[in-house]
Amino acid sequence: MIIVLQALYYILQVYFYLMVAYVILSWVPDIRQTRFYYYLHLIVDPYMRLFRGILVVGQFDFTPIVGFMLYMFGLQAFGAFIVSLA
Repeated sequence: MIIVLQALYYILQVYFYLMVAYVILSWVPDIRQTRFYYYLHLIVDPYMRLFRGILVVGQFDFTPIVGFMLYMFGLQAFGAFIVSLA
């Protein structure tokens, strides 16, 4: 059971890094038309779409920061739960 939870924890960590790459690559206009970015968009957008447009100041959308913070709080809580089981 603990091995499955640890594997899930590592998968969720990889997903976080995919989200970071998605946001950083979104600043490069030419890369948005590549196949890599398309698949990255398919993977990451379902979570990021939950927060889109919540915190917009002028032309800047600070929503990914909110999404990252909530995701990391959840990931840390999940990691603490796994440690408490061991």
